Amino acid sequence: MSEDYQRLDQWLYYARVAKTRPLCAAIVGKGRIRINRQPTSKPHAKLHVGDILTFPAVSGGEVRVWRVLDLGERRGPAKEAALLYEAITEDG
Repeated sequence: MSEDYQRLDQWLYYARVAKTRPLCAAIVGKGRIRINRQPTSKPHAKLHVGDILTFPAVSGGEVRVWRVLDLGERRGPAKEAALLYEAITEDG
């Protein structure tokens, strides 16, 4: 990718957080996502490599914390999507 950022809703779609990009945008629009501890409700927020995302899991009550490792180029299979982020746990 030639840009050094990506729209938040697009990245979430590529990372397979939800099934459609409009659904990803709706999740962001509800203010449920934080970028580097700052809440955002803008689907067009700029996401950079190294940013930390905090958000509730779509299918449960747990909170996910991810470090962005790469910007996506397409919505691929789950194994490809998993290369876009690193899950951060309390254990280290």
